[in-house]
Amino acid sequence: MELTAATIVVAFAGVFLICFMKGAFGGGFAIVGIPLLSIVMDPVTAGGLLAPLFVAMDLFALRYWRPSTWSKPDLVLLLPGLVIGIGLGYLLFRVLDHRAIAILMAAITLIFVGLWFVAGAKVVVRPRSTPKAVTAGLASGVTTMVAHSGGPPLAMYLLPLGLSKEVYAGTTSLFFTVGNLIKAVPWLLLARPSGKILILMAICALAIPIGVWLGWRLHGRLDQRQLYQACYGLLIITALKLLWDGISGYLA
Repeated sequence: MELTAATIVVAFAGVFLICFMKGAFGGGFAIVGIPLLSIVMDPVTAGGLLAPLFVAMDLFALRYWRPSTWSKPDLVLLLPGLVIGIGLGYLLFRVLDHRAIAILMAAITLIFVGLWFVAGAKVVVRPRSTPKAVTAGLASGVTTMVAHSGGPPLAMYLLPLGLSKEVYAGTTSLFFTVGNLIKAVPWLLLARPSGKILILMAICALAIPIGVWLGWRLHGRLDQRQLYQACYGLLIITALKLLWDGISGYLA
């Protein structure tokens, strides 16, 4: 990878967008910024670049998403599955068909959003479910490890709970802080950063404070209904991105 001005600008923009999403929604929508990175580097290199940056983003975001915004009963159910899922994802990284996983996750996500539209685009509050939480944590762990796309499984569990917008964002923020701390080591083993990547990483890190802060300011301007509508809209974008990745991978 050449460290050109275009590479720096595009990578910086992608990291800034991911930071903005973390500030506004707590986490889970990193894949929205990844297409920009794919313009200037291959997916594995992007994974190695983002792994430590994700940790820095999450730790900075926790300045805003404090313990009072965490749904601790849900995190207790979600985190064990997340840890196991990341481990499975690492072990299966080189043998899993990433294209098939992307298409499957896209289809499930679009069905979930479709059911929300059928229900009149309203949040139908459902009770907490241990089996669903464990499944969501496990699926999120696998997909965040192999494709940086752990957001949809978590959102499909949390959104129907009808949490307040602060608790929803805070819970997703801590969830992905734990996940990104764990997956940083295996990703760095899979894609050891070179000197150029380390320089680019340092430059992109400058986007973290302002990106997260601007996202947090947006969060404060959105009411409960608007935030949930935005989350469902982002799920559609995420699903379409995953669907494109999977199908274009088979056509390539």
